Amino acid sequence: MEFVDPEDGPQPFREPPPPDDRLWRHPSELPAPATPAGRPPRKDTRSRQVWLFAGISAVGASILTAGLIAVTGAFDLRSTTVTPVVERQVVRPESTALGGPVPPVVEIADRLRPAIAQLRVHLPDQVATGSAVMFRSDGHLLTNFGVVDGAVDVQVVLSSGRQLSGRVVGTDRDTDTAVIKIDGGPFPVATLGTATDLKVGQTAIAIGSPRGLAGGPSVTVGVVSALHRQVRSRTDGPTLVDMVQTDAPISPGSSGGALLDDSGAVIGITTVAASGEGGADGLGFATPIDQARSVAEELMETGKVVHVWLGVEGSDLDGVTASQLRLDGGAMVAQVSAGSPAELAGVSAHDVIVGVDGTTVRSMGELVVALRGRAPGAWVAIDVMRDNERRTMRVQLAARPG
Repeated sequence: MEFVDPEDGPQPFREPPPPDDRLWRHPSELPAPATPAGRPPRKDTRSRQVWLFAGISAVGASILTAGLIAVTGAFDLRSTTVTPVVERQVVRPESTALGGPVPPVVEIADRLRPAIAQLRVHLPDQVATGSAVMFRSDGHLLTNFGVVDGAVDVQVVLSSGRQLSGRVVGTDRDTDTAVIKIDGGPFPVATLGTATDLKVGQTAIAIGSPRGLAGGPSVTVGVVSALHRQVRSRTDGPTLVDMVQTDAPISPGSSGGALLDDSGAVIGITTVAASGEGGADGLGFATPIDQARSVAEELMETGKVVHVWLGVEGSDLDGVTASQLRLDGGAMVAQVSAGSPAELAGVSAHDVIVGVDGTTVRSMGELVVALRGRAPGAWVAIDVMRDNERRTMRVQLAARPG
């Protein structure tokens, strides 16, 4: 028998030397130990120990080898990257610093912009611009009296760029409200909300068309910064009462646009800032939508608004007099018109009106608001302070003369 050596070629097969001539022996070649008499033979564990030692040595060698390979960079880490799967949760803010929900301004803007129109008002000597809010799908729009006052022609430019001819349905100077009508439809409309439950500090979003710029309505964001303001829309205009004040920028041309809450509902129709205030202070004002809607419905029905008449003129009660009378405020009567409901009821100059039908009155503006919405011929109870004595007078309201 022979075997082939790779270098020396065929070689004869040689038997291994006997165990006694070798330095090592296989466990099976070792003689079994002697067993004392009377004792059962003991199991041979030496071979088991040898194999256990050999196994431990192999494992140790494997670990050592792996360590050496890792140290020398033999693993190609670029071939396979193991990344642990981590479930990540995106945390989005649910409230603003004021505690209210984060307003979805983008969604509101997308939804409301189609209902905001630009007005190009042709006056006898110039062309003015303003904004309007589509509140009925048949083409009725709400805007300011000041925007269309004296208009010869009104062009309505929709957010899509489409231009239509509009006509003035009616106006009301005392509430700075006007209604415009365009033909066609149905048109996208804005949702009218309410201003009765507004809170100072809540989110306010203004949408309008500033300075007649092309590209559709613009959006600004702020808060409701005050309620029940009295402002003059222009030097020769009336005093507007119960106005909503906001710090959301309202640029020239945006007058007549919408003031929205954080749900996208209209809470007011924006108007020009008070004379001497607006641009400097960055404050804007809006007619409460409840008032504007009521006036608009009357204008659409009759073409005019009938205001009730009490027949008094006066001012807010000053702080010194209020302190002397121990009042929180009131409407100081300076003059009573002859033949007016107030005169017929016995109201006189220097009386302080402090209530209407149980509702507290702290200013002339609050007196106007308390009477607004009543119909001519309605009876109301007027509480007055006279000579440090509180009196109640029954008054039948009338329609305001011409």
